Amino acid sequence: MTRKRQLGDLQLAIMRELWTRGESSASEVHKALFKERGLAVTTIKTMLRKLEEYGCVTHRVEGRQFIYAPAIEEEEVRNGMVIDLVKRLFSGDSSALVHHLARAGELDDADLKELRSLVTKSRRKRGVE
Repeated sequence: MTRKRQLGDLQLAIMRELWTRGESSASEVHKALFKERGLAVTTIKTMLRKLEEYGCVTHRVEGRQFIYAPAIEEEEVRNGMVIDLVKRLFSGDSSALVHHLARAGELDDADLKELRSLVTKSRRKRGVE
């Protein structure tokens, strides 16, 4: 059974760095996030340890340095966080989220075209025309 992954803002930023890089030391993650976050390297190390406890990252030792790698896929995290968002903000109604995005102007023509295609494929899969 897959655990639902809910990450905070900093945890998600760290995971994005690891997903992009494949693996990285704490100091490399710190360097990548420092301009945006201004956090100490010890904070990044603490968060990486917590992410490892949660099962989100693994590490290997290279010399005296821990090299961290993602243990979960970005899609798994995204799915869990979107499901939680829909439950909390839209009472579990995913179509309300889509309606909100459309009304707020968050969907451009390419997004709408892709959405139409997804709806068509989904309907065909279920035998609904």
